Amino acid sequence: MKTLWAILAVLILLLQVRLWVGEGSFAQVWALEEAIAKQQAENAGLAARNDRLYAEVRNLRNQQGAVEERARMNLGLIRDDETFFLVVEK
Repeated sequence: MKTLWAILAVLILLLQVRLWVGEGSFAQVWALEEAIAKQQAENAGLAARNDRLYAEVRNLRNQQGAVEERARMNLGLIRDDETFFLVVEK
């Protein structure tokens, strides 16, 4: 009878070890859930950035004024009939 209890105790102990340590354990599941949450947050940020970029691309494709505005602001381009003034503050 003692050996039966000893065998049962060892089996329970082995099942508990498998439950708390190793592949598929609670610790691994918690770590994976944390990694998933972190990746989802990063994906949400990247999706928002992509939405902004797609909106900008649509704006540039559909409106000639948007391209002209970009050329003026970023590249300092002007038309032939315009005069460029640069105001420098102290």
